[in-house]
Amino acid sequence: MNINKNGAVRFHEEKRVCIIGAGSSGITAAKCLKDQNIAFDCYEKGSDIGGNWRYENDNGMSSAYRSLHIISSKWNMQYSDFPMPDDFPDYGHHSDVLKYFEDYVDHFGLREHISFNTEVRDVSPAAGGMWDVTLGDGKTIRYDAVMIANGHHWNPRLPSFPGSFNGQELHSHHYKSSEPFAGKKVLIVGIGNSGCDIAIDLCRQAESVTLSTRRSAYVLPKYFLGIPADQWTSSIGEKLPVPIRRFFFNTMIALTVGNQERYGLAKPKHKLLEEHPTLNQEFLSYVGHGRVKVKANIKQLDGDAVEFEDDSREPFDAIIYATGYRITFPFLRPEVLDIRNNRVELYRNVVHPELDNLFFIGLLQPLGAIMPLAEIQSKWVAGLISGNLGLPDKAYMLKAIEKDLKAIKRRYTDSTRHTIQVDFWNYMNLIKKEIRRSKRWARKKATADQEAVPV
Repeated sequence: MNINKNGAVRFHEEKRVCIIGAGSSGITAAKCLKDQNIAFDCYEKGSDIGGNWRYENDNGMSSAYRSLHIISSKWNMQYSDFPMPDDFPDYGHHSDVLKYFEDYVDHFGLREHISFNTEVRDVSPAAGGMWDVTLGDGKTIRYDAVMIANGHHWNPRLPSFPGSFNGQELHSHHYKSSEPFAGKKVLIVGIGNSGCDIAIDLCRQAESVTLSTRRSAYVLPKYFLGIPADQWTSSIGEKLPVPIRRFFFNTMIALTVGNQERYGLAKPKHKLLEEHPTLNQEFLSYVGHGRVKVKANIKQLDGDAVEFEDDSREPFDAIIYATGYRITFPFLRPEVLDIRNNRVELYRNVVHPELDNLFFIGLLQPLGAIMPLAEIQSKWVAGLISGNLGLPDKAYMLKAIEKDLKAIKRRYTDSTRHTIQVDFWNYMNLIKKEIRRSKRWARKKATADQEAVPV
């Protein structure tokens, strides 16, 4: 080990990896590196593990609210080598999920590798293809590779409407409980999972709850015929053409929910599966009972009131914007990663094509849970770092990235919400296939290196 004049550490004896974040993606990255006997340091801005699933996390990046429950069932959320316990509910509370992550970290002895209350301020390319990681205290450490796993649900994206509003405005990221809104007239903007969850939560305290939506959404129940909805999908099912899958889901909706327009929710302007559907067992019922009123998109803000595109006008005390997040990495300079319109151009959503030792874990928006996908990503990356697996050349990766971006545009509504969208099982199988091919690429590189050595 050598230390340069700037205090940066350069490891010669073994590869050493930096993991940023100790949430659900960071801890499985740590476990996979440990399995491969790869030295690593994991940095967590907060005082404990859990990331987004630690309610009121002191790292300031958690979007969890007090009533939050998972929308993927436990079977689709658990890591492959650490099943959720039998007494874990089908759709657990955030506290159940956090306990599961804590048990995972303790079971595999990962906590000792995590530096808590440690912010990463800068990640920059260094000599010899290495990386200089600068921490909050100014210390710079040199690493062979960096795995970024700090999540993408922390930097709120706010819409811009004409006019101004005199009442309280906040993003759903900052919503924690319904009590501060007791007796108030509240407008929620956005009909995604968080928007619908918060609408139901507010009904217990607010005087009135209204939800505004541009395109509406397909609201699917969490259960179909008493079985968690995601247990009806499978690796085989996702191999079917989208129109066939759409027919299957439309049939299930007809049998369990019926026509959502009967409840008072407009038919979406897109086909099912062209946007991320909303999973909620109660929302349509609350709309049908008149507890949640649904309105069109906002036309303009008007002091104490809001005017909608149907030319109606209603007074409100507060507006909560459940309008998604911006994908940003404040420790990466634009010349390292240029993000435009929420698009991150990575090979298989993981590898930077120009910098093949910079990896992103969990940078996905799946129709399903992120955790098992972050796990398979981490296994692939651990193999790449160890040298047991290899990558294709840059031209191949750039072509694959372009192909994937075109496929997303064909499949989904063209919006900042769907730039990192994947189907759960399709993506899982894609990375498994990538691992198999990576073994061939590693052998090919090893052969080329041997032939390049002079006799």
